[in-house]
Amino acid sequence: MINCKALTKKYGNFVAVNELTFQVQAGEVLGFLGPNGAGKTTTMRILAGFLSPTAGKASVCGFDVETQSTEAKRKIGYLPEGAPSYPEMTSRSFLEFIADSRKISISNRQRRLEEVHELLQLGTVLDQKIDTLSKGFRRRVGLAQAILHDPEVLILDEPTDGLDPNQKHEVRRLINRMSERKIIIISTHLLEEVDAVCNRAIIISDGKILADDSPKNLESKSKFHNAVSVKLLNSMNLNIVDSAINSLPEVASTRIDENNNSLIAFPTKGKTPLEAITKLGAAEGWDFSELHVESGRLDEVFRSITGGTAR
Repeated sequence: MINCKALTKKYGNFVAVNELTFQVQAGEVLGFLGPNGAGKTTTMRILAGFLSPTAGKASVCGFDVETQSTEAKRKIGYLPEGAPSYPEMTSRSFLEFIADSRKISISNRQRRLEEVHELLQLGTVLDQKIDTLSKGFRRRVGLAQAILHDPEVLILDEPTDGLDPNQKHEVRRLINRMSERKIIIISTHLLEEVDAVCNRAIIISDGKILADDSPKNLESKSKFHNAVSVKLLNSMNLNIVDSAINSLPEVASTRIDENNNSLIAFPTKGKTPLEAITKLGAAEGWDFSELHVESGRLDEVFRSITGGTAR
């Protein structure tokens, strides 16, 4: 496991990480969320052994990241922000260099290199210098070096940054496949990425943990949880429909979007208004082009927890 206890990092009087305590078990994919400057990257750098904490302890697979740093680093694959590499090397020579550095055995070396080339779809750029690659390919080469030695722990800082939608989908599929037997921590500002790959999320701000729960449970704290999204045909009068829906006891309030001829009906506490709206629509002869229940919105919960624009 990863075990952090009262982890703290100060730069002079500035506290970047403020007594963080948490554990991560095998099989967990932890999404690390927070505003810019919240302490996410600093925490990941401490876990990866690139920074020393000012106070507190952190261990990876039982090895202290300060006093047993070499042993801890052997267990970790780390993709830092920006995926630094040697720009004058080709993708192939860089990954061969990483294989040497990681002391991957001769018997496994070529097989593992070929597996990673295929997983990250690097075949077309293996003999191209890294400084000539697109941002997306540089990110994929960075991810390749992180997983090359098949580590027990993956620490990934913005793993899909710079990738197009298809590439993001492939990387997320890869993370999901690896998650069954690894500990994975992902720092991301893409909330859809948390939904796609994480089974746990920690939200931090000012170096402190503000929330630690599953994405589904966090969504349930949203005011949009169990709200009903209604979209009408353009020929229908939105204000009449809104007034009728607002009168239902299952509905606490509504929000109109005139540009899309739609509204959202927020539920009375403990109620789910979908059935009542459906029955009302049938009785009134309304034609819905869209009608669905919202599970909640993680972005709204994130803003609420971290202070949103007021911050």
